[in-house]
Amino acid sequence: MPPLALALALALGASTKVEAQTSYVVIVSGLSGEEKYARDFSAWTAQITAVAQQQGVPPANITALSESGAGALKSTKANLASALQDLARRAGREDDVAIVLFGHGSQADGEARLNLSGPDLAATELATLLDALAVRRIIVVNTASASGGFIGPLAGPGRIIITATKSGMEQNETLFPRFFVEALAGEGADADRDGRVSMLEAFTYAKREVERAYQSDRRLLTEHATLEADGNGTPDPEPVAGRGDGAVARTAFLGTPAAATAAAASAPAGASAELRARYEEKRRLEAELEVLRGRREAMPAAEYQQALERLLLEVARNGQAIRRLEGGT
Repeated sequence: MPPLALALALALGASTKVEAQTSYVVIVSGLSGEEKYARDFSAWTAQITAVAQQQGVPPANITALSESGAGALKSTKANLASALQDLARRAGREDDVAIVLFGHGSQADGEARLNLSGPDLAATELATLLDALAVRRIIVVNTASASGGFIGPLAGPGRIIITATKSGMEQNETLFPRFFVEALAGEGADADRDGRVSMLEAFTYAKREVERAYQSDRRLLTEHATLEADGNGTPDPEPVAGRGDGAVARTAFLGTPAAATAAAASAPAGASAELRARYEEKRRLEAELEVLRGRREAMPAAEYQQALERLLLEVARNGQAIRRLEGGT
């Protein structure tokens, strides 16, 4: 057996846990200012909630704070602090926490902020709250204007920071949240066709679609989405999947990867024996992909690329067979 195949076989047979035990999601929609924004924030919150549940996050692990929320669910700085303090008590060291922010941002006196009911949330204040979370990974997606000012205070090991802008000085309304949510909720962003959308795929899709929208309207681009994921505090606006920010973000999802994979690879009720076998093959190939990606840094680049291409071709052929058996094209 070739060395790579042997390594994959041994890894697949091992019981090492590669995904988080539990995922938590906190969604915050700030002050809207206009009915249009209120509708958008509400719709995006609902979509992110649905995606998180589809990705295996239990409803009890999803917290949504909004401008119209009552009591502890109103999007205030105090309520967000309370929600994160609760997570600090509940979440374990192998868990993931994702925080998604919708709203309007600003920057004053060198401090980026998110506009909330009551006092605004400063980037340094959110950083202090996150420091109390002893978890495996924290994902923060700030889709507001001036969100780039959150990168410096929040960046660090085990954190993925995605912002709609590259700095706190880009303070115009952002298109990024619409396309980021579209990426997670749809199929167009799934570049590797594995049935899931990673943070890298969602970021890349949304950034590209924002640029297309500005070009279509013949407007000067006033927002530059940014990704920081390798903990060195230096944003990489053009992440490369093989290294640095991109390599980290491609392994992160809004939820538990294992649950999403199992759901995507489940044969429909009443499926034929041949179709069930194809879904079993889909499950096997996706597990093999996970193992291969986990070994990426330890493999020569050419060897990894060759193995990845082989697996992706198998995934594509098996997917075609599934669509044929299900009556698709």
